[in-house]
Amino acid sequence: MTAPNRATLWGRILVDELAKGGLEAVCIAPGSRSTPLTVAFADHPEIRVFSHLDERSASYFALGRARRTGEPTALVCTSGTAAANVHPAVMEADRARVPLLVLTADRPHELRDSGANQTVDQVALYGDAVRWDAELPEPEAEERKVRSLRTTAARALSKTSGADPGPVHLNCPFRKPLEPLEVSDAVPDSFSETLAGKGREGAFVETSSGDVTLEDDQYRPLVRALADADRPLIVAGPADPTDLSELDPAAVVAVAERIGAPILADPLSNLRFGPHVAGNSSSGPVYGGYDGYVADLPSPDVVVRFGASPTSKPLRHALRDSGAHQFLLDPAGAWREATFTATDLLAASPGSVFEGLIERLETEPDTGGDGAAPATSGEWLARFETAERRHWDVLGDAIEADALETDPFEGGVIASVFEHAPDPATVFVSNSMPIRDADRFGRPRAAALTVLANRGASGIDGIASTALGAGSATDDPLVLVTGDLAFYHDSNGLLAIDRCDVDATIVLLDNDGGGIFHKLPIEEFEPPFTDQFKTPHGLEFETLAEFYGLEFERVAPAEFVDAYRGSLEREGTQVLSVEFDSEASHRRREALARQVRDEIRSESD
Repeated sequence: MTAPNRATLWGRILVDELAKGGLEAVCIAPGSRSTPLTVAFADHPEIRVFSHLDERSASYFALGRARRTGEPTALVCTSGTAAANVHPAVMEADRARVPLLVLTADRPHELRDSGANQTVDQVALYGDAVRWDAELPEPEAEERKVRSLRTTAARALSKTSGADPGPVHLNCPFRKPLEPLEVSDAVPDSFSETLAGKGREGAFVETSSGDVTLEDDQYRPLVRALADADRPLIVAGPADPTDLSELDPAAVVAVAERIGAPILADPLSNLRFGPHVAGNSSSGPVYGGYDGYVADLPSPDVVVRFGASPTSKPLRHALRDSGAHQFLLDPAGAWREATFTATDLLAASPGSVFEGLIERLETEPDTGGDGAAPATSGEWLARFETAERRHWDVLGDAIEADALETDPFEGGVIASVFEHAPDPATVFVSNSMPIRDADRFGRPRAAALTVLANRGASGIDGIASTALGAGSATDDPLVLVTGDLAFYHDSNGLLAIDRCDVDATIVLLDNDGGGIFHKLPIEEFEPPFTDQFKTPHGLEFETLAEFYGLEFERVAPAEFVDAYRGSLEREGTQVLSVEFDSEASHRRREALARQVRDEIRSESD
C-alpha cells in the first residue's frame, strides 16, 4: 500500500488492518486532526460509515450498534474536548462489556504541554475504563514501524472481545498535511511491495480465544447442590452482548425443568422473551413478575446466577437475605454481586455451564438421572406459579382502557409496549423509571424481542443515540421507550434518524421531570424536592419533534395501544408522547404492589 504522504499512509494502513480483522462499522464525528482516519474509512468499501455531528451522540450510537451485534464498532473523533465527550459512552461500554474501539486523533508530541491550541493530554485518557489503550507512533514509511502499526491494530480489535469484552482506546497523533496531498519522497513507491506495505492476506495477527469452560470436577459441587436442593432458583440478570448469540435460552429452560427451578428473568436477560417461553397463559419456568412478589415467597436454598446484577431491588434484597448457596457464573471471573452474599464464583461462560449441566444432571449417579424434577420442588414451583398468575391478573385489570382512563400510570403503557411489540423487534428502554417499570410490568412472551438498555453505568445520557445505533444493526422494528429528561438530554442524537437512515417508534413518557425521586425519602422534604430533584421543565416536545422532522402525537394513556399499533404499521419515525402526573403514577404503582401482596398472602393462608 502506498499513499501521497505519511499521515494518509497511516490512516489507510490502520483502516485496512481493522477491516481485515473484521471491523464492519464506524461512527465518525467531523474534525480536522482526524482527517487521515476519516478519509481512509470513507474510502474503504468493506466498512459502513455512520456520520454524526457531535462526538457524544456518535459514541453512544457506536455503543448501541456494538451492543446489538456483539461485535466491535469503531468511533473516530478529533483532538481536544472532542475526545472527552466520548468518555461517558466508554464508561458504559466498560461496565456493560460492550466491544467499542475508540480512535482519537491527536496533535504531534512536541505540541503537548506547550499551550498549543486544541492540545490536551489524551494519553490513557479513559483510565481503567478501557480493556487496553495504546498510543500509535507518529506516521513514517518505515517498515518495522508500520508492522508495529498493523500489529497494534489487530491487537486492539481482539482486545475488544473475548471473555471480558469492552472498550479499547488508540490515540493517533498526526502532523500536517492531514489531507491526501502529495508530498515528494514521503512514501517511496517501493514501500507497497514490502510486508509492512502489503500486509497479509487476512489480519496481520490472528487472535484465537478458547471457550471459558469448567473442568469435570468443577461441576461436582454445583451438580450435587442442585440435586439436593428443595428450593432451587435460577436468576438471569441483564445479558452481556455476547450472550445474545452464545447463550441458548432453551438450555437454561431444560436445566430448570430438570431440577424444578423457576427462572427469574430480567427483561434484559434475553430469557424473558422468545420462543422458549410457553405463552401468556403460562410462561413455563420463566417468570417476569417477581419484582412484585419475591419478597413474600419462601427463600431459595440454592441459586444459580448469571448476567449482571438484576434490575429488581426486591430480588436483589431477597437473594441477600436468603442464606442460600449461590453460584455466580461469569466468563471473566468478575464479581457482579454488590450485596456480597454469593458463595461460589464459577469463571465460565453461562452457555457452556448450562450445556454441561444438561448432560451431567442426567448421568451423575447422585442426581437420580431419571430426567424428572425432584418431588420436593412441586410445592416450590406452585408458589411461584400462583404468585405469577396473581401478579398478571392484577396488572391485566389495571391496564384495561377504562382503568387507565381513571388511574393512568407509566407501567401500564410499558406493559402494552411489550405485549403489542412486533415479533421480532428491538426494544430499547431508558434508565430511571422506564427500566424499572419494564422489569415489573413486562410480561414474558413467546416473541423474539431483543430488549436492551444502558445498565452498565445506568446514566440517562445518550439514550436515543444508543437505541438508534442498536436499530441500525438489524432490520427488526425498533421501539424506544424513554422518559422526558432522557429524551431532552440526548435530543442531539435524534439527527441520526435522518443521517443514518434509522426509523423508530419512540414512546415518550412525559411526567415533567424526575419522577423516580418519588420513590425516595427526599420526596418528604419540600423544599428542596420539587425544584432540585423533581425539576419540572415545562418543555413542549412537539416543537423538538418538528425540528427533526419527526411525526408527533400526543396520546392519552387509555388510547395508547391503538396509537402504538398505528405507528408500528407506518414508515418513518413517530413520537408518541404520553403525559402523566408522576406522583399519582407512583401512588398507583404502590397500590398495585399492595394488591398483589395481599392476594398472594391470602392465597397462602
